[in-house]
Amino acid sequence: MGNKGLKRSCVAVAVALLAMVHVSVSVPFIMLHGISAQCSNARDANFTQLLTNLSGSPGFCLEIGNGVADSWLMPLTRQAEIACEKVKQMKELSQGYNIVGRSQGNLVARGLIEFCDGGPPVYNYISLAGPHAGISSVPMCGSGLFCKLADELIKGDIYSDFIQDHLAPSGYLKIPTDMTKYLESSKYLPKLNNEIPDQRNQTYKDRFTSLHNLVLIKFQDDKVIVPKDSSWFGFYPDGEFEHLLSAQQTKLYTEDWIGLKTLDDAGKVKFVSVAGEHIRMADEDVVKHVVPYLQDQPSSVQRVNRKTKQPLHP
Repeated sequence: MGNKGLKRSCVAVAVALLAMVHVSVSVPFIMLHGISAQCSNARDANFTQLLTNLSGSPGFCLEIGNGVADSWLMPLTRQAEIACEKVKQMKELSQGYNIVGRSQGNLVARGLIEFCDGGPPVYNYISLAGPHAGISSVPMCGSGLFCKLADELIKGDIYSDFIQDHLAPSGYLKIPTDMTKYLESSKYLPKLNNEIPDQRNQTYKDRFTSLHNLVLIKFQDDKVIVPKDSSWFGFYPDGEFEHLLSAQQTKLYTEDWIGLKTLDDAGKVKFVSVAGEHIRMADEDVVKHVVPYLQDQPSSVQRVNRKTKQPLHP
């Protein structure tokens, strides 16, 4: 065999070996904060840095608009669009990334997963107190001029076009006794959850079921996400507030509208319950339930082939 033939054989062997070897890589992650928060706040910046320090993976707090005000007043459809454009522009994420979402930020996270055309793939998604099945009451804003404005909007018709276009939580407010209006007029969650019978989108389901791991963390003393079981996709039955359905009892799960059952059957969903109030997570729970999914990464070969008891933080 000549030198050229020998070189070609060596290259072929090297490629074959590379395809069989699991290569340890550091996949980056983004953190999406909740309502009334912003990346420049110490609590969100510190939490992102903490996860980077503990996992060894590079992390980025992804800001949408101007932070606090836009977290309340920018509709979630627009927030998801901005997030999509940002992740597509970040070279660090071009081969795929993981997501950590906090509270309302989880609905932006899911918008990235389901709606973002041409975006890099998402591997592991860790949800902290996400209102995935909706909320039956709007979170309290607090005091001050801005909150007075938000409160005045809340007092209006929550499903009107004006409120839907100017108050982010209206996009996932679900009143069980007014489901017809919710399905007709809510502009975000019905689409995200594939709830509208004649508008179910297979692409959204395919993208959601492409996740390697889905970690749903519920906070046992959560008073912000009502009902708190929404963090696990549980919610009230249509027409009543009397008792809760577990995720597995909902039609979203049994009819597999977004692929939650598919993921669960494959062992890819982790339903986690931790002590504490809304997104107030003890350090040992962060280490146990969040960090491993920022460390257990797919190999570089897999990424190439998948083209298309004191809380730390409030």
